[in-house]
Formats: sequence, C-alpha cells, structure tokens
Amino acid sequence: MAKTLNINGASVSVDAAPDTPLLWVLRDELGLTGAKYGCGVGQCGACTVHLDGKAVRSCQTPIGAVEGMKITTIEGLGGVHPLQAAWVKLDVPQCGYCQSGQIMSAAALLAETPRPSDADIDSAMSGNICRCGAYQRIRAAIIDAAAAAKA
Repeated sequence: MAKTLNINGASVSVDAAPDTPLLWVLRDELGLTGAKYGCGVGQCGACTVHLDGKAVRSCQTPIGAVEGMKITTIEGLGGVHPLQAAWVKLDVPQCGYCQSGQIMSAAALLAETPRPSDADIDSAMSGNICRCGAYQRIRAAIIDAAAAAKA
C-alpha cells in the first residue's frame, strides 16, 4: 500500500503497510541510516527523528500515522546545524551510536526553547541513553549551540 511521506523536504512514495515502523522505512526502504535501532521500544532514543518539529521515536511510530507530517532525520539537518558544530568542537561522541538521536532531541529542544535552562535540558534529553556516559559533553554542546545561536 503506497504512502507519500515528506522526508527532509522531499516527497517520497513508499510501499509499506500502515503499521510499519517509520524507522524501518527510513533505514531499509530509503537508505537514511542516521536514525539507529537501539531498543525497539522507544526507551533509548537512538531512533529519534522530528515530526513537525517534535522529537519522536521512529521505532514506535507507524508510517500510517505520519502522512501529511514533515519528517526530519539527522540527514535533514545537513551537517550545518549549530548542534552538529558544537558536537565536533567539544568532541562529544565516544562510540557515536546514540549521537544522531541525541542531536535530534537537542535540536527539537533548541527550536522550542532557544535558551534552555538545565532543567529544560534534563527534561528534553531524559529519554536518550548514552551507554558511554558522554552526558556532560552533550550538555556542554547544547549550551554551546544555544550561545552560538544568540551571537
């Protein structure tokens, strides 16, 4: 059953059942492998993408629920988002597996709250697990990106 999705600003037709997780369509059908499979139950955040600007877990989001919505993946940030620059500047990743989900959650936070407090950061990032424990560098990069956006 063909569905038309708006992914990273492009209209894309996919042939998948409405209950197919968005993550599988992104990775397996479209080759957008930035969103990672972590836990499969929406608890780790590795698969985070944006739906109409809001961070969601693509492993738990059926494609039947996203028609007509704007889907943005890490590839859609284009490598030029202030968070991506801060991630590089502050050498945030260790193993890197969770980083696309971390960046997507942080990008949704900064889009909604350009000058986040520590509590805002804690709340927005609480669903993203980093097995390497890079949480302090992640927080520092979010603060750095917010400051860079002000300048």
